[in-house]
Amino acid sequence: MQTRTYTFILLLLLLSGCNHQIHQQQFYIFGTLVGISIWGVSEQKASEAINTIAKDFQSMHHNWHAWQKSPLTDLNQAIAAGQVWTEPSLLPLLKKSKHLYNQSDGLFNPAIGQLIKLWGFHSDDLSSEFIPPSPEKIAELVALAPSMEDIHSEGNQIYSTNRGVQLDFGAFAKGYAVDLAIEKLRQLGVQNAIINAGGNLKAIGKKGDKPWLIGIRHPNGTDILAAVAVSGEESVISSGNYERFREYEGVRYSHIIDPRNGKPAQGFSSVTVIARSGALADAASTALTVAGLQDWHRIARQMGIKYVMLVDEKGIVYVNPAMAKRVQFPADKKPQIIVSKPL
Repeated sequence: MQTRTYTFILLLLLLSGCNHQIHQQQFYIFGTLVGISIWGVSEQKASEAINTIAKDFQSMHHNWHAWQKSPLTDLNQAIAAGQVWTEPSLLPLLKKSKHLYNQSDGLFNPAIGQLIKLWGFHSDDLSSEFIPPSPEKIAELVALAPSMEDIHSEGNQIYSTNRGVQLDFGAFAKGYAVDLAIEKLRQLGVQNAIINAGGNLKAIGKKGDKPWLIGIRHPNGTDILAAVAVSGEESVISSGNYERFREYEGVRYSHIIDPRNGKPAQGFSSVTVIARSGALADAASTALTVAGLQDWHRIARQMGIKYVMLVDEKGIVYVNPAMAKRVQFPADKKPQIIVSKPL
């Protein structure tokens, strides 16, 4: 699948004196490092739960891969050929992404896989030689107007009459995956945990009697921009333009493509969204990046988002009032902050 790489969200765990309480493990999947932290169960129970989640992630990675052979590539080939395809495993993903597409006015649009491929992001190696696509080729694909409304299903059968549609769920698959993984952990008797899939983080419960403390990485790639405490069930997901990108003649091209013009989104270097649903937070971080400074507030409201922090390309931070109350900035590196009207 398209391995959309996000602004990493770092779990700040204070482990002194509590190593017997917390169990952690990391593995590489979805083209990124996945970390699981479980609190308050036996080592054996934690190990069994983590192994189960790792297998589930491996299965999702295979099923949703956008350019290596998978059920998704089989479906895309069928759409390109004008054929009806039977793939029940993808139906929940299609249903959820279609709903999020409509909520975002189409700014989150998994149907633009051909544009994502055109910009060179159907690759595990982004250091290879790159030349931006021609305006003519971009315009040709934009004119096909691929959208999630072009996807239809009857029973287990999926089809589209728009052959410009190519599905790529990289803009929300990891957020959806952490939702499913947290649900599985609960079924396995785990009530306090964090799963961090390359910056797509979801937490349940607490770390003992304290909330989980999450550090949000600065768009410069080296510092911590801010921290936020979470407890209960929440997802903290950031989308950035500096980890997964193409570069040509000193110009950086983001992996987040604006479906309206077929070009990499500009304006924000990082967008962080907090929501209960990882899928919603993930899709919203993409949609708000595309919406830009003029329209992010309307789209966030339309999608039901309550907590947003955005960083523009000059380093100015924009937050809604509810997020401003939650986020903590280092005293010695506090950025310029603009608080919006309430969501």
